[in-house]
Order: sequence, then structure tokens, then C-alpha cells
Amino acid sequence: MKKKKGINPSRMRCPYCKAPMILRSADGIYQENSQNVKLYVCRNYPNCDTYVRTKPGSAFPLGTPANRELRALRIQTHRCFDALHQNGYMAKRDAYIWLAAFLQVPQSQAHIGYLGEYSCRLVIAESKRMLQRYEQQDQNVQMRRYHDTVKQRTAESC
Repeated sequence: MKKKKGINPSRMRCPYCKAPMILRSADGIYQENSQNVKLYVCRNYPNCDTYVRTKPGSAFPLGTPANRELRALRIQTHRCFDALHQNGYMAKRDAYIWLAAFLQVPQSQAHIGYLGEYSCRLVIAESKRMLQRYEQQDQNVQMRRYHDTVKQRTAESC
């Protein structure tokens, strides 16, 4: 197994209760686990509902362990952030470049799975602001096109 620099999953601890994290199947946590997903789960699960998914086919965690609240916030953050590229306002690669610059982290660390609550809230707010700006620009372009069409029709009818 290829080892990532600075990460030793066997020494991972729950950020909430400090118990060791145990690598195990997602069976019983995920409703369906047909892809045999593995998780690092807090040893005190389910009392401490903290876990993080691993990269498929490896023991490498895809982010930092999170409790139910942080996982829900990360999902919301992804929805807001993903809207930037899914609505065609920027390419996915450019969205991650923007995220790295916004968070002031290297691109290798610009992943929502690494974010805490504070950073998630910042990304949500800024993503929403950017979406509003892009949508306003779209509306302005549409209004200009409409006015140009009206002017052209008026000129043609005179």
C-alpha cells in the first residue's frame, strides 16, 4: 500500500472523544454498501458517531473524521460549491483552484472533506455570493439582449 506523507491512519484518533479510529466496513453505517466501502470509525461508535470514508481499495482516509453535524455541513458545503461548476460558471478544475485560493491552502488540501465547521460556513457563504453575482450577470446579459432586440425591431419598423 502506498503511504501518503504525514498521514498515519493507524494512529488516527477521534477529534471529539480522542478514542482510536478503527478501519472497518461501512456495513451497518451505510444503508447499502454494495461497493464495499471502508471507513475509519471511532472505537466508541455509535455513542460517538464519528467516521471518515477511505479511498476505494485503500486504507487512505478521504478527509478528516467528522461527527453527524459536520458531515451534514460538509454535504451542504459541497452542494453550494458544486453549483459553481455544475451551472457552468467555471470548470470543475477552476472551482478547486478558486477553493484553494479562498482557503489559502495548497491545491492538494483544497477538499471539503478536510474542512471544519468554520471553513464550511465560509465556503457556503462565499459560494452563494458568487452564484448570485454570476446569476445577476446572466440576467444583465439577457436584459441587454432583450433591449437590443427591441431596438432592432423598432429601427426596422421605422
